[in-house]
Amino acid sequence: MKAKTTLEDLVGIEHCKLGFYQELQQKVEQLKTSNQELEKKRKEIQAVLDGITDLMVVLSEDLQIQQVNHVFTEWFPGIDPIGRTCHEVFRGSNGRCDDCPALRSLDLGEIVKDLFIYKVDNKFRHFEIIASPLKMTPSGERSVLVFKRDVTLEKEFQAQFYQAEKMATIGALAAGVAHEINNPLTAISGFAEGLRRRIGRVQDRVEPEIYADFEEYTDTIIKECLRCRDIVQTLLTFSRPVASSLWPVDMNQCVGDTLFILKHHFKERHGLTVKTDLPKDLPKIMGDESQLKQVIINLVTNAFDATGEGGRIDIITRNREGGGVELIVEDSGCGIPVELQDKLFEPFFTTKPVGKGIGIGLSTCYAIVRHHRGEITVTSEEGRGASFKVSLPGIEV
Repeated sequence: MKAKTTLEDLVGIEHCKLGFYQELQQKVEQLKTSNQELEKKRKEIQAVLDGITDLMVVLSEDLQIQQVNHVFTEWFPGIDPIGRTCHEVFRGSNGRCDDCPALRSLDLGEIVKDLFIYKVDNKFRHFEIIASPLKMTPSGERSVLVFKRDVTLEKEFQAQFYQAEKMATIGALAAGVAHEINNPLTAISGFAEGLRRRIGRVQDRVEPEIYADFEEYTDTIIKECLRCRDIVQTLLTFSRPVASSLWPVDMNQCVGDTLFILKHHFKERHGLTVKTDLPKDLPKIMGDESQLKQVIINLVTNAFDATGEGGRIDIITRNREGGGVELIVEDSGCGIPVELQDKLFEPFFTTKPVGKGIGIGLSTCYAIVRHHRGEITVTSEEGRGASFKVSLPGIEV
């Protein structure tokens, strides 16, 4: 038989309900406060992330992109990267990159820094990459945070600094050489001219063969003195200060002056063939003569170093499509491996042994060509030589 509900029972139930509602209301207020604090922290973190100009990517163990920051949409507008691999998005490749910093970071369990050069919009860009492993999730999955920073401008400034230092040293050396050589050359040339004037007075007193020999010797001395003077003057054009403005330049003349300087260099390599194809109707370009000669001498010297006995170097100039000039330096040397071609224009990168170069030649060429609003590209196959092409715009009318 059911017990009757008393007044005291009803009052107890209502009191319990009231206590429950009060406790629930307190919990709701606490959750609201916690939510506001979390939202505030989220906004602070988002503000910090938005202030970072580096591209940030979170990658899984199999290099699939899990998360990106706002910089990604600026670099790659209209692309949804989530679920795709980093090498597919950044390099357009189905295979993993050699010496991947993300994989090294995961394997070593530490931060890995590296520098890479990628071709973006037909231009070589320098990127500093920092990979940092993240804590393992409860399910045992690992991920890595990757920062990618464009340091192209910094590297260009660095290369220009070392180029300026090198050219300043060459300038001081050339000025000293010109001073020290011109004085004895003037004396030698002057005495040879005096001998040539006086030799006619003894023509009737010596045998014709001896007179002809003396005449030939004095002419040779004078001619070689003039040649040395031209060499010194040409050397000085390589060390002139960088001009703030560009002037009309004959590229064929630049090639000719450079080859004149390198003649003795070519004689060291037996059987080396150096051929030029320099059309006479080549238009002039706006440029700095000393800088362009620096580009030519670097490219030709590299071709010489890569070419063995009986090799061949071709130097070609031609009209550029759309106006301007193209300079092509080809060699039959050892070629450049594909995996190294993107690094060629990186400062201090060199394939030469110690003592044969410090690796700023091609990076300097790249900076100079960019300064002239041009492009420099390389085509090579390992064991089959290399071809460097410099494309420079013409004079705007």
